[in-house]
Amino acid sequence: MREITATGQSVEEAIQSGLAQLHVTKEQVEINIIDEGKKGIFGIFGTRPSIVKLTIKINPVDAAKEFLTSICKTMDIDIQIESKTDGKHVLFQITSDKAGLLIGKRGQTLNALQLLTQLVLNKNSEEYMTIRLDAENYREKREASLIQLANRIAARAIRENKEISLEPMPSFERKVIHAALATNKHIKTYSEGTDPHRHLVISPK
Repeated sequence: MREITATGQSVEEAIQSGLAQLHVTKEQVEINIIDEGKKGIFGIFGTRPSIVKLTIKINPVDAAKEFLTSICKTMDIDIQIESKTDGKHVLFQITSDKAGLLIGKRGQTLNALQLLTQLVLNKNSEEYMTIRLDAENYREKREASLIQLANRIAARAIRENKEISLEPMPSFERKVIHAALATNKHIKTYSEGTDPHRHLVISPK
């Protein structure tokens, strides 16, 4: 039960009645006063009860976790999620016997799940939040691999004196390469194309 309509002799009494039925605190619900009620003459004639509607606030992180668990279940993959929230940033660390299937080739499946989960997260959040999905510390390993790739391609671009286009990557992976080569005075990096085919170009200056 996520919402309930409650009545009482006063608005506060109606609210307390609804909270008791939902087993939640006042901070966990949105309150909509439908009718403030009327005491009537001598508190008897013309009396009308107060009516309120209480709706449980959806925790965006819990909603995102529930969605991710559900979609993995349809893939016949059991997962455990450890979540950590830092301001507007959320980290989901996933543990599973089938982590390789969740990650996919070059992290494509994990990236797709991250995008979908972030949509659910922000659908239920009053402010924009970002989410990072990781499984078996893949993100850390991928970043190290991207930095190695960046340096290798940069050296090749300088040696052959030509610009080199990389494969399409999500924006957060392109940023890793941009950052890795930011201090290299001999090359420049920029992105071309539109998602999902947007890619990074490494070019000698």
